[in-house]
Amino acid sequence: MASALKDQGNKAFQAKDYDKAVELFSKAIDLEPENFVLWSNRSAAKAAKKQYSAALEDAEKCISVNPSWSKGYARKGAALHGLRRYDEAIDAYESGLRLEDNPALRRGIKEVLDAKAGSEELPPGFKKSPEAPSSPPPQPQASTSKPAEPAPAPAQEQEDVEMEDAEEAKAKKEAEAEKKAGSEAYKARDFEKAAAHFSKAWEIWPKDITFLTNLGAVYFEQSEYDKCIEACEKAVEEGRSLRADYKLVSKALGRIGTAYARKSDLTTAIKYYQKSLTEHRTSDILNKLRETERAQAEAARLAYIDPEKASQAREEGNAHFKAGDFVGAVKAYTEAIKRDPQDPRGYNNRANAYTKLVALPEALKDAEEAIKIDPKFVKAYIRKSHVLYVMRDYTKAIEAVEQAADHDAERKHSREIQEQVIKCQQALFSQREGENEEETLQRAMRDPEVAGIMSDPIMQSILQQAQSDPAALQDHMKNPSVREKIMKLINAGIIKTR
Repeated sequence: MASALKDQGNKAFQAKDYDKAVELFSKAIDLEPENFVLWSNRSAAKAAKKQYSAALEDAEKCISVNPSWSKGYARKGAALHGLRRYDEAIDAYESGLRLEDNPALRRGIKEVLDAKAGSEELPPGFKKSPEAPSSPPPQPQASTSKPAEPAPAPAQEQEDVEMEDAEEAKAKKEAEAEKKAGSEAYKARDFEKAAAHFSKAWEIWPKDITFLTNLGAVYFEQSEYDKCIEACEKAVEEGRSLRADYKLVSKALGRIGTAYARKSDLTTAIKYYQKSLTEHRTSDILNKLRETERAQAEAARLAYIDPEKASQAREEGNAHFKAGDFVGAVKAYTEAIKRDPQDPRGYNNRANAYTKLVALPEALKDAEEAIKIDPKFVKAYIRKSHVLYVMRDYTKAIEAVEQAADHDAERKHSREIQEQVIKCQQALFSQREGENEEETLQRAMRDPEVAGIMSDPIMQSILQQAQSDPAALQDHMKNPSVREKIMKLINAGIIKTR
């Protein structure tokens, strides 16, 4: 809304409807009192109406809001010129020049000096007005010389604006040319040259923060991450003052985050990614944030690993388990897993505790994770079989314990394995008792693995052959893959053994 009022005020000013311009700028100021440009514009409009005292007040306000903006001092100088406070006007223009070597400021000083020189030639009896000069009074009769003309008021603000616009357009064009040259050097990976061009662009026309973000990109490619951060932080700071597009500010913040990520300062990188997303949400920065958060979590996880403390936690879990405190056991075993996630014993022990708590899906998942970590860990296969038994999936329980037997090369667990096989087979027999062949087939086909085997054309051919030649089945079982499938069908009750 304030921006629209400002644009309307500018149009009124250009049409020399200064009353309307003052009215529109005033409304805009009510909405955005911290917008220094609005105070500057209203000062210009009031000066055009020769209301120099009011123009000075607005110029002073403009400077108080943004002391680093040279144009505010130009407005102050023009108002003081109109009030014929020439020395103060020169001081104001010189204050602006200390911030920026601007032709408009130099021209303002020259106009004040010319006006001051002219005023010193005025004859006695000529009165100076604090506001716009009025017609001089009649000359005293004793004087025969013609009175000097009053010092001219400042050049029309309209003319100043037009000249400033032309100079600014020229500076902008030169800066854009430097930016284009910098982009071409960047693409050619001539980073030193690119940095020089982007720096020059900002020096010529410090009103486009893309010059700074591009400079930051150059430093990033050179692995000069601190310089990249510095350039982009300046872009953010200047962008706030210039009221730059929030998308550009967001991009600068995102680049700072990426630089910190490269410096392995993930916490600060996350902070700047979040700031970037607050300004403008993009999938690129969002993905970088998530990736960095995952990296930070992984770094914390790796830093937490300590096999010695894992052993202590596992022993603590064993003590809780023996005392019947299965919840406490799960907690201790979980700590052991965090301290040493590559030790399958933590998962296997927690699976046992979960089984006691009848948290069977969690128990099965832990047993399978233990097997994944160490495929030769016999106890994990036995634990999996126990969990499946409790889940009343006797066929899979038998398969799991058979896998345990396959990996028990030294037969250290043969007795436990045999007992588990017998227990599972008895339960399976009891489950199938009273079933006819059709019911057995229907139950077995509810298992996706069994259904997949039965729909396999090769297995269908083997089963058809076995019906006429049972001995052929033994030959086929010499193939490990076929043997595994046949055992699956036997355990499911589809293939009967005698």
